[in-house]
Amino acid sequence: MKRFIRILSLCIVIVFAVCLTVVPSSALSFDCDVQQYSDTLLMVNLDTDMEVFAKEADVKRDPTSLTKIMDYIIVAEHYDDFDTRIEIKQNLIDRVYDLDMTCSGVDNYVGSSLSVTDLLYAMMLPAGQDGTMVLADAVGEGDLNKFVDLMNEKAKELGCEDTHFTDPFGNHNEDQYTTAHDLYKITKFAMGLPMFSKICGSTTYYADDSDEAEPFITTNWLIDSARGGEYNYVYATGIKNATSQQAGRCLVATAVCDGYAYMCVCLHAPYDENSDENDQWCMIEAADMFRWAFLGLAFQTPATKDTPVCEQAVDHAWDTKSILLTPEYDLNVILPYNYSEGDVKIVPDNTDPVSAPIKKGDVVTTATVYYRDEPFTSINLVSSQDVGVSPILFFTDTVGGILSSPWFLIAVGLIVVIFIVYVSVSSSYAKKRRDRRSK
Repeated sequence: MKRFIRILSLCIVIVFAVCLTVVPSSALSFDCDVQQYSDTLLMVNLDTDMEVFAKEADVKRDPTSLTKIMDYIIVAEHYDDFDTRIEIKQNLIDRVYDLDMTCSGVDNYVGSSLSVTDLLYAMMLPAGQDGTMVLADAVGEGDLNKFVDLMNEKAKELGCEDTHFTDPFGNHNEDQYTTAHDLYKITKFAMGLPMFSKICGSTTYYADDSDEAEPFITTNWLIDSARGGEYNYVYATGIKNATSQQAGRCLVATAVCDGYAYMCVCLHAPYDENSDENDQWCMIEAADMFRWAFLGLAFQTPATKDTPVCEQAVDHAWDTKSILLTPEYDLNVILPYNYSEGDVKIVPDNTDPVSAPIKKGDVVTTATVYYRDEPFTSINLVSSQDVGVSPILFFTDTVGGILSSPWFLIAVGLIVVIFIVYVSVSSSYAKKRRDRRSK
């Protein structure tokens, strides 16, 4: 018995090890000739949440100050009124400098106060950390760790399994990381919050109307036609860029053109703070990716709700042995303009026979849609016709199923064994009685 347990344990360990070494299937990536600079790159259609290109999108990366996207979420969910005023304290500005971080203009308001709206602009547009410090201190009630706990709790709530924060600022830390997929989830959620898209799509903001006021200015040159120069992209709409020596250049950007909306996440593009050659590689890359998507991809309908996909066997039907299955709805998906009909395949997930009765439009099974043998979406397949049930066939099939059932055969076997034992015992008992009588 002990040897059996040891063998079983060894088998479990081997199976577990094999599972750990299985390489997960990659997301669909259409052919893309854009020159890439980032080690991680993700392009998603915002209308459908469909990935059109992914490279190392599940690799953990240093997010640097893209952490501010999560900061925004925590602040926005904490304050019902963005007009709430927050005092700008000198000790908070001192802490920014003590942590070897820069200020972006909030330090000019020490002794006064700014609204939550003002501070959100200060946090999301320029590169300084003073706005972040003031907001995180206010929400955390003086405890930055409390604010960080809220960040990590929200990440889990959003399903970000490969994200962890150690501070609100994005300072380098081995335990502070995220992925392109998780950043997409975080940013997509933030886009549904009050003023997020407006703030992240702004280039200049004044916290007050005085002549001496210094504006908060965006560092995202993709959206800044006045300062962006060659990096400005006319269809870009936001959101945020970030840079550090360890994380390289990073960017989460959105763009809209002709009714199509995309998000591009670029992480760990080249950057060397000691070099004079530090182009905004992420902005170049993102603009080129947007051009590729807007010019090369479009909504296509490779199958309508009337397109036969496959035949499905039917049991217990009156006058048919199979039915045609069609998509529940027209299959509208993002595909290259020049795709061919053979590039798209719809494969049912279950081909087992189904039982009548079936009504036209009933969901019979699901199907996986493939583009050049890569899965990219799922659909429901429905019956194209009504199918009535045959009581006779149903009864005979049911009886036949019972008679051929392993449990039925086991039960019959047990009855036979019991009968044989009974006959044997009865014969033995009868023989003993005869022997006693003869004596």
